[in-house]
Amino acid sequence: MSEMRAAVVHTFDDVRVESVPRPTAPPGGLLVHTHACGICSGDVMPWYIERKAPLVLGHEMAGTVVEVGEGAPFAVGDRVFAHHHAPCMECAYCNRGHYVQCATWKEPAVDPGGCAEYFAVTANGTENDTLLVPPSLSLEHACLIEPLACAVKALRRVPPIARGGVVAILGLGAMGIILTALAKYFGAWQVIGIDRIPYRLNLAADIGADHLIDFSRQDVVATVRQITSGMGADLVIVGPPSVEAMRTGLECAGKAATVLFFSPAEPDQTFAYDPNRPYFDEISFVTSYSCGPPDTREALSLLADGVLRVDKIITHRFPLDQAPTAYRLTASGGESSKVLVTLE
Repeated sequence: MSEMRAAVVHTFDDVRVESVPRPTAPPGGLLVHTHACGICSGDVMPWYIERKAPLVLGHEMAGTVVEVGEGAPFAVGDRVFAHHHAPCMECAYCNRGHYVQCATWKEPAVDPGGCAEYFAVTANGTENDTLLVPPSLSLEHACLIEPLACAVKALRRVPPIARGGVVAILGLGAMGIILTALAKYFGAWQVIGIDRIPYRLNLAADIGADHLIDFSRQDVVATVRQITSGMGADLVIVGPPSVEAMRTGLECAGKAATVLFFSPAEPDQTFAYDPNRPYFDEISFVTSYSCGPPDTREALSLLADGVLRVDKIITHRFPLDQAPTAYRLTASGGESSKVLVTLE
């Protein structure tokens, strides 16, 4: 069996570039030569990534088809995005649009992962959530289809952002920046960006945030209330995977608001909250996990239309040999947004 290079996560503190078996195109599936892969915030949550280790890093990838399994609806040379999970499109969950609850979706659709010289796509993944990248879109930019699709799904799960609505976004990593741009595009009147890193706050302002709160220097809840003349935000998006951030998000919400939890908390973490306030103030809680085929298709269309300022969001590129450095930079939460590992 031939081999290839890949970045393998053994533990949160141990990411290595190693030789691993090179896959082949399965019947109805594809073998893709990877062009680039983004590092996701989920990749750098220690408890989340280590329970899957060892594994090949990355799932935000795009590349060029080099081998086609019998019956696959693509050709050698096609430039594609492949989602690492794909639903069956037939079960009760899929029929209701809850693709991430599909048992088939929960099985990997790619082998072995994005930070590898090649990846294979299953027949189901090829059929149900692999997209042809148009000539107008670079393969690097196509790596943003998956994270943008997660943001698209999240904002589709909440009530439409009414004209004049205020959105508060806690956490301005790559996903917070994407959500800032998308909230403005979807009709938010004002977006409040909340973080503690000046680089990220400045990037949010450049992307379109109307107000910025440095939570290391300012009282977040009091400042949100001040900005909104005491009303609170109409939609609060909580990005950081912590109950402290979730609690703060709830306090920032106004009457008849929606609070969206965009990330999970660590296992076994809980927090107490008076249920009477969300009851009498009619505050809704929504969660959003990953994305499905309608979301990736909308994300591709938005990218092709230039809705995202990708030149601002992709801040760093590293060759595969430096994938551990890319991982550490993303994990540090410092002066970066979307970090890519490039293989061409």
